[in-house]
Amino acid sequence: MSMSKNTNLSENINISEDYTLSESLTFAKLGLSQAMVEILAKKGFEEPSKIQALVIPEFLKQKSNIIGQAQTGTGKTAAFAIPILETLIPTHGVTKALILTPTRELANQVSDEIYSLIGNKQVRVYPVYGGQSMEQQIKNIRRGVDIIVGTPGRIIDLLERKILDLTSLEYFVLDEADEMLNMGFIDAIEEILQQTNGQQSMLFFSATMPGSILTIAKKYMKEFKILKVEPNEATTDLTEQIYFEVREAEKFDTLCRVLDYEREFYGIIFARTKQETDEITARLKTRGYSAEALHGDINQAVRNKTLSYFKNKQINILVATDVAARGIDVNNLTHVINYSVPREAESYIHRIGRTGRAGNKGVAITFITRKDAFQLMRIQKMTKTNIKRQSAPTVNEVIIAKKEAFDACINEIINENDYAEYSELAKNTLANHAPEVVIAAILRHAYGDEFLPQNYQMQYNNSNSSSSSNHTDYENKLEDQTRLFVALGKKDGYTPKKMLELLYTECKTPARKVRDIRILDNFSFISVPFDEAEIILRTINSDKKKKPLISRAKK
Repeated sequence: MSMSKNTNLSENINISEDYTLSESLTFAKLGLSQAMVEILAKKGFEEPSKIQALVIPEFLKQKSNIIGQAQTGTGKTAAFAIPILETLIPTHGVTKALILTPTRELANQVSDEIYSLIGNKQVRVYPVYGGQSMEQQIKNIRRGVDIIVGTPGRIIDLLERKILDLTSLEYFVLDEADEMLNMGFIDAIEEILQQTNGQQSMLFFSATMPGSILTIAKKYMKEFKILKVEPNEATTDLTEQIYFEVREAEKFDTLCRVLDYEREFYGIIFARTKQETDEITARLKTRGYSAEALHGDINQAVRNKTLSYFKNKQINILVATDVAARGIDVNNLTHVINYSVPREAESYIHRIGRTGRAGNKGVAITFITRKDAFQLMRIQKMTKTNIKRQSAPTVNEVIIAKKEAFDACINEIINENDYAEYSELAKNTLANHAPEVVIAAILRHAYGDEFLPQNYQMQYNNSNSSSSSNHTDYENKLEDQTRLFVALGKKDGYTPKKMLELLYTECKTPARKVRDIRILDNFSFISVPFDEAEIILRTINSDKKKKPLISRAKK
């Protein structure tokens, strides 16, 4: 079916740079139904974001074709989901709305967001993307779906199989349009549009406005309006932006100092490549941090599990590439760290938009080497932001921060009288030793070397060191290390995290003392200080009748 095209475009484009919005504007004033206002209130949304305040009333008024320009984290999903749900009349027999997203993660996020806004309305929503069972998708679509959220490739697959019919489509949404086009989906998008009836309302949402988006709009929309929120107003108000000057070889150790300095770090570390993402994650796990990686080579089941762990705070660090981070919908991140400087200013805005959301303060830290200086200037100029230079936390500052956190924890327990069950044990212990001796011994038992400067000197790269960026060589130079062979591997269900748990449970070996963990199929290798190795060998191999589980690795 051919798509109707407009030939007199210049008279029909209405560009709105930004509407003047009332500070007291509420969802109720946007013309929404009482049911929708109540749903939003239950979700804790009282005031619309700027892009929502622009798009929702405009669409409700006359179902205009709209291009909404706003950055990540500004509520774009609700901006198109709310008016669609308010105006869509479900039939279940045909698909009324199609929402295209660049990634599987974003498809799931958008689908979940729409479901959270449905209330009692009998609307069926279904996400489709590669990696899912095609057979299951076909069954669900044949049962009847009102709103389909999907990636271009899978939508085309379903169209070619005659499973999906878009001739009754009433709404077409292109989410993250600039990213979609950057990923090479322009031909796929046009192929999909050619199979619609040409009468549907169209909404494009994008962080930037490349010419290719306007080209598609001019080709397939009769008339359209551009509703725009300026980037510096949309994403940076609640985000403190700073940078650290570091040498390439110092990056990882600087990262660890930041993680140790912050009392409750919960954030995303952005790397440039999949390989760098994996390397950072592996090294963080080796040092005992709770981190997982997210990039394009990770299968869907693992991605879903990782995102679930992160959203539920079962892990507090996510190491991701730019594309893989699309669709991560978490509002309470404390930090975003640019381990590698993004190549484009737009990517920088996307990254830092992950924090400073929903009224929460956030911090965006960028690691800058000498070769990155020009790119930093370029990012500041294009984003019209002031990224302040600061010094990374020192070892002494890390220790002070840990002691302050310890003091706060102790005071909290005392103030809440949450120690009564240990009073008798405390009295018995104090009967034999001086109070300061008992407390010091307890601290040693519970925290090991955590408050000792030499512990951090072993872990962190000395700023005057000329060591190689190869982390294995560097770690082995820090102190006398013993390489151990462990007769357990992937086939036994072992991961770096499980290996660290074994060593701590059986030998009380702190994760920070275990270096360079390598988990192979049938066995593993670890490096630990000489004294610690003696403890591990003696404890793990205590049963002399059994074959040693851990032994010194052969050189």
